[in-house]
Amino acid sequence: MVMSETGTAQTPNADDQPLAVVLLSGGLDSMVCAGLAREQGYRILALTFDYNQRHRVEIDAARRLAATIGVERHIVLPLDLRAFGGSALTADIAVPKQGVGPDIPVTYVPARNLVFLSLALAWAEAAGSGDIFIGVNALDYSGYPDCRPEFISGFESLARIATAYGDRGGTVTIHAPLQHLKKADIARQAQRLGLDSADSWSCYDPTPDGRACGLCDSCRLRAAGFAEAGLEDGTVYAEGCADG
Repeated sequence: MVMSETGTAQTPNADDQPLAVVLLSGGLDSMVCAGLAREQGYRILALTFDYNQRHRVEIDAARRLAATIGVERHIVLPLDLRAFGGSALTADIAVPKQGVGPDIPVTYVPARNLVFLSLALAWAEAAGSGDIFIGVNALDYSGYPDCRPEFISGFESLARIATAYGDRGGTVTIHAPLQHLKKADIARQAQRLGLDSADSWSCYDPTPDGRACGLCDSCRLRAAGFAEAGLEDGTVYAEGCADG
C-alpha cells in the first residue's frame, strides 16, 4: 500500500500536548476543524482519503492545509470507493446542479463517514490517542445521514467498546466542533483562525480548466456562507457562477 506523508517539526513542548487524529479532506469545514484542533493545543495527525473521488483536487488542498496548519504527520490513504460506486462522486453519475433539495442527494457516498471514522479510530488507537476531529455540519449541508449528531454520538459510543484503548479505560471522544454552525459562521471562524479560504477546496465537479463549477450543492453552500458572512471567498468559480 502506498501512502504519501508530510510533516513539520514538533514544537519544543510537543510531548506535553495531547494528540488527535483530524480528518482533513481539504474542504473548508475540515480546514476550520483542523485549525480549531490546533487552537485547542492538540498535536495533529491528519488523515486524508484518496478514495478515487471525482474531485480529487481536494487532496492537493489537504496537503497545502497540512503544511499551513503545521501537522505532526499527514497520511493520504488510498481507498478506492469507485469499486463500490453508488454515488455521483465515485461513479459515472451526473452531479446535481439544481440546488440543495430536501432529499439525500446522489453525491452522498454510502457510509463514507462511518468508514473514514473507523480508520481514523484505528490510527488514533495505534497512536495512543482517544481524540478524533471531524468537520461534519448538520445545518448548512446537503442532508447526508452521516453528518447528523445522532451518528456522531452513536459512533463515539461504539468506539469505546470496539477498541482495546476503550476497554482499558481510555476515553474516546469524537470532536465535531462545526456540528451546529452555519456556513457563514464557519467562514468567519476561518478568518479568525488566520486561515486562507483559497487553500481549501469544496467543489464536487471541477471544470476542465480547474475552476469550481459554482452550481453543485457544495459550491452553493460555500458561496452563500461567505456572502452571508460578508467575507471574500478565495475560490475561483466558473464564469457566471457563484459570483465568479
